[in-house]
Amino acid sequence: MVKNLLVELGLEEMPAYVVTPSMKQLRDKMGAFLTEHRLAFEKIEMFSTPRRLAVRVVGLADKQSDLTEDFKGPSKKIALDADGNFTKAAEGFVRGKGLTVDDITFREIKGEEYVYVTKEELGRPVEEIIPGVTEVLQSLTFPVSMHWANNTFEYIRPVHTLTVLLDEQDFDLDFLDIKSSRISRGHRFLGGETPIQSADTYEDDLRAQSVIVSPTERGNIIVDQIRKIEQEHDVAIEIDEKLLNEVLNLIEYPTAFMGNFDAKYLEVPEEVLVTSMKEHQRYFVVRDSKGKLLPHFISVRNGNAEHLDNVIKGNEKVLVARLEDGEFFWREDQKLAIADLVEKLEQVTFHEKIGSLSEHMERTGQIAALLAQQAGLTAEESSDLARAAAIYKFDLLTGMVGEFDELQGIMGEKYALLAGEPAAVAAAIREHYLPTSADGQLPDSKVGAVLALADKLDTILSFFSVGLIPSGSNDPYALRRATQGVVRILDKFGWHIDLEQLLDRLYALSFDSLTYDNQEAVLDFFRARVEKMMDSAVPKDIAAAVLGSSVFVVRDLIETAELLTAKSKEEHFKAAVESLSRVFNLAEKAETGVRVDPALFENAEERALYEAVENLELDTDREAAIDQLFALSPAIDAFFDNTMVMAEDEKVRANRLALLAALTEKARTLAQFNLINTK
Repeated sequence: MVKNLLVELGLEEMPAYVVTPSMKQLRDKMGAFLTEHRLAFEKIEMFSTPRRLAVRVVGLADKQSDLTEDFKGPSKKIALDADGNFTKAAEGFVRGKGLTVDDITFREIKGEEYVYVTKEELGRPVEEIIPGVTEVLQSLTFPVSMHWANNTFEYIRPVHTLTVLLDEQDFDLDFLDIKSSRISRGHRFLGGETPIQSADTYEDDLRAQSVIVSPTERGNIIVDQIRKIEQEHDVAIEIDEKLLNEVLNLIEYPTAFMGNFDAKYLEVPEEVLVTSMKEHQRYFVVRDSKGKLLPHFISVRNGNAEHLDNVIKGNEKVLVARLEDGEFFWREDQKLAIADLVEKLEQVTFHEKIGSLSEHMERTGQIAALLAQQAGLTAEESSDLARAAAIYKFDLLTGMVGEFDELQGIMGEKYALLAGEPAAVAAAIREHYLPTSADGQLPDSKVGAVLALADKLDTILSFFSVGLIPSGSNDPYALRRATQGVVRILDKFGWHIDLEQLLDRLYALSFDSLTYDNQEAVLDFFRARVEKMMDSAVPKDIAAAVLGSSVFVVRDLIETAELLTAKSKEEHFKAAVESLSRVFNLAEKAETGVRVDPALFENAEERALYEAVENLELDTDREAAIDQLFALSPAIDAFFDNTMVMAEDEKVRANRLALLAALTEKARTLAQFNLINTK
């Protein structure tokens, strides 16, 4: 017989960004707990609001499955003494399993007998296992935690209630000084405390107290209400999924409404208005059918429609205050001169261990000039890049960015255009921040892409140079995101810039403000980011082999990894890689500086491999290069079958190792093939 289990934890309001991940974490850990305790179930349903996390386990078995498990012990000669009595080793073995020597049997394995015991454990009723759910709740982790009252423990927010029901049956449990009961809390203003009758009535019991516990249902209600407003007012409302998820995690009972603001604020750049509405007030943006911004907004109240006019007026008043700030800064910032702001950046600290923003920009400018050559920028593009690099952080000192820091770069572009800067320069100022997330939008222009690369490269190298290197999950300066941005930009634009060679050139630069250090750590950091970019289908050994190649061009590395993964399923792959692996392993013994001398060859196979290596050109497309290399497999095998590489004659031995080293040098432009596992 199956049952349904409800577990609800009632809390003070959690931050919106914590709610959904915590709900999913509870589901996953509850599933792992039940599986570990041999309790079968059909599915786990999730619920959450700002003030609760809950799961319902549907189709939960009424008892654990029985367990029968065999354990292998010491050999018979160790388990029995000379008189045939069980030794302490045998007794200790069975005691550790909760059994006695009477349970011992012997089984023969490869000609020798060993002690075996079989432990049978009958499944316990589910009611005996359920108290362990408090351990699941205790194991939840959060980005932030807090103490409350005089307690020593920490949790995301103070805990108020715990409800654990198996169908209608409740349990007497303790969690963080809270006694469990069937009482849950309704809406803070529209409801009250209410008993949950059973696991199956959970949603209805709380709905009666103005709480919609399903986030999916709350989201659908919000969308339906917004669509109704759209139809009534003939407008188009942007339903941003990220914003929707945040809003539904701020409320328990949604009522959407439209508010208005004075059309005069539409003269302020749209980005300022949208940021004020979306980022600061959690409002949805309203446009007309052609996409033009309208002087309206959509908000969602945590409550019903009573006294909604007062709520609308209050929201309008709050928004107008933000828009007044935006209008003021927009007007005042236009009185500022870019040159004056750039000069003041000398007094703004980039980081106390690294120096000022002005020094950071100077280093970025030198890196940008170097990259311009490698990226093949035209003279005009290089000129625009130099100008952008000289001023690109100026907007950080404007009033608008000081108030709305989300607009850095965006306002820089607008103010640059107003000051008469070329469009390419202005766009680069905005684009140098991209991407703003691991998979965010990348720059579109070459000038913006190179400036973004230069800015990120100096940031990475500067922080590594002063020992501020990310460790574990700790990355306060977002260096992983910056590194991911570098490799993604290089990949998007297809620039064949070897990162290892680029770093050599950057570390050779000289600055008055800083000396770059920790080059190898930086290179390893980039390798890790490139590996992360590789398709999840790429096996670890192939990824390692490709990252061990002698050419660090992002696009080539990713393409080679994908091609080798595809070819690993082909019949000839194993033989070809094993041949190359043998070459790589022996080539490690070659002396540097030794050139191959054909006069020292002693057989036709040696000469044939030499000629094949000499004719090997791997600068064609990646797949053709791999095919050429794999086609050498018969010649390599024939060489090894007929040639003693480690000959007694030192010159002959050195010559043969030099031949293998020459092949390895070419092959390693693709991958370090002896790192690929063919077993």
